Amino acid sequence: MFFLSDMLNKKIQMPKPGEALPGRDRPIPTASDHFVSGRPLKGPYPEGLETAMFGLGCFWGAERMFWETDGVWVTAVGYAGGATPNPTYQETCTGMTGHAEVVLVVFDPRIVSYADLLKIFWEAHDPTQGMRQGNDVGTTYRSAIYAFGAEQLAAAQASKDAYEAALKAAGRGRITTEIAPAPAFYFAEAEHQQYLAKNPYGYCNLKGTGVACALPAVPAA
Repeated sequence: MFFLSDMLNKKIQMPKPGEALPGRDRPIPTASDHFVSGRPLKGPYPEGLETAMFGLGCFWGAERMFWETDGVWVTAVGYAGGATPNPTYQETCTGMTGHAEVVLVVFDPRIVSYADLLKIFWEAHDPTQGMRQGNDVGTTYRSAIYAFGAEQLAAAQASKDAYEAALKAAGRGRITTEIAPAPAFYFAEAEHQQYLAKNPYGYCNLKGTGVACALPAVPAA
């Protein structure tokens, strides 16, 4: 029993400096094109598009939700927020890389705003659960917003404050979502890209709180 408890504790705690797996110098192989749209996963992306990155539990269902959003040009799943360079799926599952499962979202701000994506993010999962999402337990399943630039960072923090007030009014707990500047993004293996398009009846654990997210108004320019 002690051994099982020790393993679980390691899974829900970020690795300390020097504990993370070493990883590798080169990126792991992945798909070249999006399975649904056929667009290039790694670009080049059309001029005028912007990028966002979200972690909200298992990345299979999270990615489908975003690629089905009007105005999203392409999505990809991967790993971010940890210490191990170019990790594999198996390595991240040990909890010894520090990475979260995330979705990279390339979107057209003329069609869908970053605020719209934040609303989708907050309402699609429970951001109060710490190092887990439902029955999925571990650092890889933590809630995270990784922002590209100061504007996204400010918008993410403002949305957190607004949603936390709504959750409190509904009797829910405090938000544990990690909000930080975007770190390195490592593309996951080909089999994980657009997984639920390839496996329509595959596992999806997305479940929101049922609390609507009313984002703060953006000041007029």
